[in-house]
Amino acid sequence: MPNVPMTNPRGRLSLWFLGCCLFSIGVKLFIDSHLGTDPLHAMIIGIVNTLDFPYAKIGVIELVVVSLLCWCIWNRSFPILTLASVFCTMVIVGFMVDLWNYVRIERLSNLVGNSWILAVGGLVVDAYASALIIMSGFGIRNMDLLAITFVQKLRWPFIAAKMMFETAFVAVALATHGPVGIATLMFVVIVGALIQPFMTWNALIFHLPNYGMAGNAQVRGALK
Repeated sequence: MPNVPMTNPRGRLSLWFLGCCLFSIGVKLFIDSHLGTDPLHAMIIGIVNTLDFPYAKIGVIELVVVSLLCWCIWNRSFPILTLASVFCTMVIVGFMVDLWNYVRIERLSNLVGNSWILAVGGLVVDAYASALIIMSGFGIRNMDLLAITFVQKLRWPFIAAKMMFETAFVAVALATHGPVGIATLMFVVIVGALIQPFMTWNALIFHLPNYGMAGNAQVRGALK
C-alpha cells in the first residue's frame, strides 16, 4: 500500500475510495461463488418475503434509514456529512459491483474453479476493505457505525459488537425463512472476526491512524 498522507482530507478520501473499490470486488467474488448471501441480505429477503413487500430494495432502504436513525438517537446528533457519506459508500459500492458485472469480471474469477475459494477470498477482501473504510473515518457503513458506538459507549470489543449484529441478522433470517446457508455463516465468522485485526495490522504495518474509532466528534469533523 502506498504511503497515504492521512492528515489531509484528500489522503483520507483516497483511503475510503480504495476501501470501496476493494469492497465491491469482494462482493462480486462472493456473488460469483454461488454459495449463498450475506446475513444482512438474508434477513432483508426473509422480512420482505414475510411482509410481502413489492420490491426487496424497499426493505434495504428502510433498514438503512432505521439503523442510521438509531445511531443518531444514541449519539444525540444528526451529522449531515456522516450520514451523506454512508449513502455515498452505498452508491459507489453498488455502482462498482454493477460495473464488474458489466465487464463480466466473472470470466476471471471462474478461472479459480472453486466456489469455496471465491467465497472465502471475497469475504477476506470485504473484511480488509471494511477496515480501510472505518479507518478513513468517512463513509463508514451503517452497521459498522452502530458497532463503533457500542465500542465507544459500552466499551465492547469491536469484534463482539460486529458479530452480535451479524448473528442477530442470521437469527431473524432463520425466523423469516430467509436464504441462510453455509456462506452466510462464513460471513459472520470471517468478516466479523477479521475487521479489528486488519485495523490493528494497518496501524502497526502502515502506520495508519484509525479515525473511525477515534471518537464521534472527530469522525464528524474529520473532513472539515
